[in-house]
Amino acid sequence: MDRRELLADERGTLHKEAELRVALVYPSPYRAAMSSLGYQQIYRTLHGMPGVAADRAMLPDEGTPTGPGRGLVTLETGQPVGGYPLLAYSVAYELEIAGVVETLERSNIPVLAADRDRRHPMVIAGGPLTFSNPAPLAPFFDVVILGEGEELICELVEIGRDLGFDRERVWAALAGKPGYYLPHLHGETIPPVAQVADALLPARSVIATPNTELADMFMTEAARGCSRGCTYCVMRRSTNGGMRIVPRETIIAGIPEGTRRVGLVGAAVTDHPDIAAIVRDVVDGGREVGISSLRADKLTDELVGLLARGGYRTLTVAADGASERMRRVVERSTRASDLIRSAQFAATHRLHTLKVYMMLGVPGETDADVDELVQLSKELAAIHPRVAYGLAPFVAKRNTPLDGSPFAGISLVEGRLARLDKGLRAAGLHDKVKVRPTSARWAWIEYMLAQGESKAGLAVMDAHHAGGTFAAYKAAFKARGVEPTGPRARVPSSQELIALKRQRLATL
Repeated sequence: MDRRELLADERGTLHKEAELRVALVYPSPYRAAMSSLGYQQIYRTLHGMPGVAADRAMLPDEGTPTGPGRGLVTLETGQPVGGYPLLAYSVAYELEIAGVVETLERSNIPVLAADRDRRHPMVIAGGPLTFSNPAPLAPFFDVVILGEGEELICELVEIGRDLGFDRERVWAALAGKPGYYLPHLHGETIPPVAQVADALLPARSVIATPNTELADMFMTEAARGCSRGCTYCVMRRSTNGGMRIVPRETIIAGIPEGTRRVGLVGAAVTDHPDIAAIVRDVVDGGREVGISSLRADKLTDELVGLLARGGYRTLTVAADGASERMRRVVERSTRASDLIRSAQFAATHRLHTLKVYMMLGVPGETDADVDELVQLSKELAAIHPRVAYGLAPFVAKRNTPLDGSPFAGISLVEGRLARLDKGLRAAGLHDKVKVRPTSARWAWIEYMLAQGESKAGLAVMDAHHAGGTFAAYKAAFKARGVEPTGPRARVPSSQELIALKRQRLATL
């Protein structure tokens, strides 16, 4: 679809005459961009500034010709992105860095920040990736906003506007201010992430469109952050003050009239103390409902019944460890009994599928843990006729207790998948339990970037230019000398903190 067709299908698009127009760039295609609540929140925030408007641009759909000279234009105006004074990127995860390279090339802007001068726009980044490891972004950006960006993007735009977006002067003005990563100044040392005032919550979507993964859905935060301590997760309770609850009345009051579908967004939405009442308010208003994160240990018959009334066809929960032992290792509170109860709820309320997300290759995992998953599958399939596993290889992220853990290995992960498949076939479950794995090869690339430094970003650029295949990435990592940085000082787990407190008390 061209930009005019996409705009014609949208509801809520912001149109504004403004002295300053910012290009808000997403390094993935439209369907992913407009499913991002963070991207839409920054779009709203920039439009709320006096004299400022944001025009969106995205990575073209797959199959669109690539390479320098293939112009990238904004949706709202059709103007070339390279003509804007400021490009603000939202980057969600490591594999989108290749999209950064491509969108800059399509905009006829030098990919490397070091190759740009006063003739070129200032290029900045923010987004979920900055909570873990933004170092691979360093070669491409003048400034990276870390963490929650609603306040800092406004400050940066004001400073940039006053200083004519002169990079040297903007850098000088930002030096020492919290929440900004200045690659030329900080190098590989990443400052702490920013946290916005609770008064700015919740983030809400602006535009509804059928052309997204979440078609025509109005998204609103139910909470920001998480109260749990899963050791693999960036958004754990030690991040930015833990879980910050949005009041029920605020959530409901913010839903626009005429909304047909409502998505409740957050890292742990079902941990909201009023979640059942919120979902009831939504469905009693004749709307469909979606929740970004269902915790199996928080599900009740009432809540699942409300979800079924609200249009749910698949009950999706996360187990994350293949066995009870592995779930304890990663401090995941979900138990096998919770998953069995989830299957019972899904069957009772006639939901089409029970989907369970899990990780393989977690440190300490053995074949016996996979065998236990086969046994659990027998119990789940006996309750619900359609079970699906979304299986992803474990990738250690920075700013988590498991930071620095090695990647299990492509062959090992593929071997565990083969063992699971063999076990399901032997149990006669191959038609009842579907396994949908994430590629172990691409998980390894994600791991190398998640654990890498700025030269990992240069390797992405090289691999993209070489075709973007697995072999291209492998060769680029080798040529650039990219290696996992190894164990760093890590955040202690909650159990370790309790043990330390007990030791200290014992010495008093």
